Amino acid sequence: MDIRPLTGGVGAEIIGADIRDGSQFDAIHTAFAQHSVIVLRAQDVGPDEHLAFAQRFGAININRFFRPVDGHPEIAMVLKEKDQKEAIGEGWHTDHSYDQIPAMGSILHALETPPFGGDTLFVSMGAAYETLSPTMRSFLDGLWAVHSSRHVFGTSTQDSEAAQSGRLSNAQAATQDARHPVIIKHPLSGRRGIYVNPVFTTHIEGLSADESAAILAMLYDHCQQPEFQCRIRWQTGDMTIWDNRATWHKAVNDYHGFRRLMHRVTVEGVALSAE
Repeated sequence: MDIRPLTGGVGAEIIGADIRDGSQFDAIHTAFAQHSVIVLRAQDVGPDEHLAFAQRFGAININRFFRPVDGHPEIAMVLKEKDQKEAIGEGWHTDHSYDQIPAMGSILHALETPPFGGDTLFVSMGAAYETLSPTMRSFLDGLWAVHSSRHVFGTSTQDSEAAQSGRLSNAQAATQDARHPVIIKHPLSGRRGIYVNPVFTTHIEGLSADESAAILAMLYDHCQQPEFQCRIRWQTGDMTIWDNRATWHKAVNDYHGFRRLMHRVTVEGVALSAE
């Protein structure tokens, strides 16, 4: 395998990997721990092999809201048809931050890609934290934030194109609220990083509404600097693994008129803490 960093801050691509080869898993896992986002190029595999590979990382999280792949409830379908305008996941977010024990990460397999566009962007939360001033890091340490699924997947979103098309459903199950440290110690690397995101985080505890909104807005603006980012340009067959505890991500919706189909398996994580 040839492991090539994508940027100086986050992400790597791996050429020559085969997820069916168990002898390669340790090297793939080490690259995942080091780079937080890895794209394994040219994986010509089916749903069963995708799932078996994901199970090497841990137990599988069955998504509550995405349409599942037929015969594989553990695999979520991430789809945008050529006549649809809205892509799922267009805003910067961290999957499952609304759960008491957030998912470790996801493994996304590209089955159909547009001729251009449809990239996914990632941000390193460790790099974003480390470039804050010592005074701001000290202020954030010890704070807790609340995350929720209600405003994103709940009944108030049933008129969205994603819900109307059946790509998202089960709105009545969007009852999750969770509190996590604003700054966490990564359970795999030990690196400290920011753990709030624009889509699911509702507020920081102990601050007034205006104070919370101002601090979150500052953090969101800080985290979006290009120095902390990498960009995955998909090719059919690519499989990307990202660490939800270490990154944000967003889907770039710039391929109207073309179909994009992905299969996603999400792996369970562990409880997060500041220490």
